[in-house]
Amino acid sequence: MVNRKHYTAQSPKLSECIVPDFLALDDLSTALTGYDACFYCAGVSSRGMSESAYTHITYETTLHFARKLASLNPRMTFIYVSGSLTDSSEKGKIMWARVKGKTENALLQCGFHRVYNFRPGFMRPTAGQQNIKSYYKLIGGLYPLLHLLLPNQVSTMHDVATAMINSVLKGYPKSILEIKDINALAKA
Repeated sequence: MVNRKHYTAQSPKLSECIVPDFLALDDLSTALTGYDACFYCAGVSSRGMSESAYTHITYETTLHFARKLASLNPRMTFIYVSGSLTDSSEKGKIMWARVKGKTENALLQCGFHRVYNFRPGFMRPTAGQQNIKSYYKLIGGLYPLLHLLLPNQVSTMHDVATAMINSVLKGYPKSILEIKDINALAKA
């Protein structure tokens, strides 16, 4: 696992590579070589950010990291967690959606074997999950009703994770996976 800081949960199957700055990867070629997949789940909320600051984190940092991985692991599958309503045209009115669309489009050109852009919407947290925004905890109890009324607009963290793994193991015919695709791939 590549992370900016130490992950507290330990597993004998997990090794960590601490990278405080994803723009400083020159000395990490050995540590980043030999992988089949990358689940890129990093990001920040655009709330209160300028477009240039958000672009630096969401687009520039992601692409720098992805291009380094693609040069070292061209057979890799790269999964990018984007977001529902992302704008692939890069021309819409919503800043974060344009930037994420630009990021998705650029990732498709990085040279990976496969790229999947996951666009989850509301995800019910998994029991015991840490670092959950308080409003997710509040509306998490509404998940059964939301799933009944809007089955293609909600998912669970477990289903998103399962779909990510299945995209590597089984593939998927589309590079952009909306909530409906994610839920289907989770059951594949």
